[in-house]
Amino acid sequence: MKAASKNTKMNKKTIFIISGSILAVLVLAILTFTTGGTNTPEAVEVSSGGELIINKEDITKTASFYPYESNGTYMEIIAVRANDDTVRTALNTCQVCYSSGRGYYEQLGDVLICNNCGNQFTIDQIEKIKGGCNPVPILDDMKTENDDQIAINAESLAAFEPLFANWKR
Repeated sequence: MKAASKNTKMNKKTIFIISGSILAVLVLAILTFTTGGTNTPEAVEVSSGGELIINKEDITKTASFYPYESNGTYMEIIAVRANDDTVRTALNTCQVCYSSGRGYYEQLGDVLICNNCGNQFTIDQIEKIKGGCNPVPILDDMKTENDDQIAINAESLAAFEPLFANWKR
């Protein structure tokens, strides 16, 4: 009788662990698809002068991560629509954690989370806060903007190549 009771307890424990694991995977999948995750544009436009062109109509509250190569260094630029309907831009690297290679961001809901230190920043803080453990903002002197597009100049992006030298995304 003891052996049957022990097997029943082990089976219940196994079922509980498997059920919990399945539930955790489902919750993670739902959060990723409904609150953010990553959004990499299918087509990235770079001008003949090397400027990264971002079409504002494509930007939503789900952050878009634009790949860009500068002198052989792979970089990413974040573009996201803030609650005031402006498009905010920043480099996808943390001003403090970049040297770890893991100082890049993922979105969860309306926050970006650094994969190295775990600090969180709302999308409304992007481009408005600089210094410390924040995404590196792309400021007005680094880009030109009209009603339809943002063009980030190649020289400004090249200046930030060292921040992506150890990147491990």
